[in-house]
Amino acid sequence: MALKFSDLPGLYAHEFDTVIDVRSPAEFAEDHLSGAINLPVLNDEERAQVGTIYVQQNPFLARKLGAALVFRNAANHIEHSLSHHEGGWKPLVYCWRGGQRSGSFTWMLQQIGWRAEVVEGGYRTYRRLVNRFLYDDPLPHQLVALDGYTGTAKTELLAHLKLRGVQVLDLEGLANHRGSLLGEMPGGQPSQKAFESALAAELCKLDPMRPVVVEAESSKIGSLILPPSLWTALCRAPRIQVHAPIEARTAYLARAYDDILSDGERLRERLSPLRSHRGHEVVDGWLSLIDAKDKLALTQALMEQHYDPAYTKSRRARRVEIIAQVEAMSLDQAGLNDMAARVEHLLDQL
Repeated sequence: MALKFSDLPGLYAHEFDTVIDVRSPAEFAEDHLSGAINLPVLNDEERAQVGTIYVQQNPFLARKLGAALVFRNAANHIEHSLSHHEGGWKPLVYCWRGGQRSGSFTWMLQQIGWRAEVVEGGYRTYRRLVNRFLYDDPLPHQLVALDGYTGTAKTELLAHLKLRGVQVLDLEGLANHRGSLLGEMPGGQPSQKAFESALAAELCKLDPMRPVVVEAESSKIGSLILPPSLWTALCRAPRIQVHAPIEARTAYLARAYDDILSDGERLRERLSPLRSHRGHEVVDGWLSLIDAKDKLALTQALMEQHYDPAYTKSRRARRVEIIAQVEAMSLDQAGLNDMAARVEHLLDQL
């Protein structure tokens, strides 16, 4: 009998040793249950072939071919990928809708003696639970947002807080984007579904009874949209304002964005469209600094002429609760450690 899960925290609280996604590699790449491994019983080409025969020829012929391929691939996984597991191993298996692919594979594992179970409804059930958690139900966590101008090292401050045992949610890390015009990261961003899966998994790990520190973000990080439950909680979250002198911010950003600042062609491509927003004279000034390879001057100019005005405008348009302010004269490791200690002390008083 397939296992039924009524909510996402309950699913993530499973006690199985391994979660196995038997869907095709393309299905798995788009999104999957966090922590799952992919052991496809039909690869992308085989899945397309079986589907075509089902629609264009005969469902019986499709099922017959599908069964042969599923058992052949499953046998290969058992012989190679799973051969090291002992008799007490407990895997949880799912496919697209908890049907033939996961059912067949789970049956084989059970015949060996492994304590395998299948997720009722498969991936579709999982996505419904994710959607309810992130789109319908109010987020149970108490968020506290780090706010401040670009370059105040808020993302790195999150890492320092995590080392101190503070609960944090690194949205930019999950989105693989630094949250700005020049924020692209190697490897690109995950799909919206994969981002939501990673986000939901992280939230399920966190204790709703303790504060969760998150960086104040806009409703989008790169091309990814913050789901409604999180966005509502973030908008209502009390904020700790982070301050640092522009010289310290410039030095920090020049280090953090060195990969982008070293790519003149890419910078020109990203900054040139801002002419209609910031004016030709301002953008021409940026381009001349790119040509001069003056990274520090370019970084400070971008803050003073683009990022800081945009931040000020957005904060005027939205009323937020500032519960405290922390300031660092430098954003090196010592300065960040000191800020982290002060933020941790503030959280203890909440």
